[in-house]
Amino acid sequence: MGLFDFLKKGKEEPAKPVAKPKITQMPGQQAAPAPNAAASPQPAAINQDTYTVQSGDSLSKIAQKQYGNASAWTKIYNANKTTIGDNPDLIKPGQKLTIPRD
Repeated sequence: MGLFDFLKKGKEEPAKPVAKPKITQMPGQQAAPAPNAAASPQPAAINQDTYTVQSGDSLSKIAQKQYGNASAWTKIYNANKTTIGDNPDLIKPGQKLTIPRD
């Protein structure tokens, strides 16, 4: 009787192979949409520009540069709430903002 025979329970069987996960896409490729998935239309970028926030910028300064009217800052804020967050005074250099043109 071996030193660790007390650890053995039942009869010995070969180890069962573990199923490998199915690879649905190759590295570096984007996954194709499901065949029955409804295509979600992307919003047209025709009536908008992009602006990268610079140090010292505020939404009113950006609105003055882009629209010639500092009071139009709310138009920029409303288009970028997910990027800016709840406080329109807290924009950060490097943030890319959408500038609506309609």
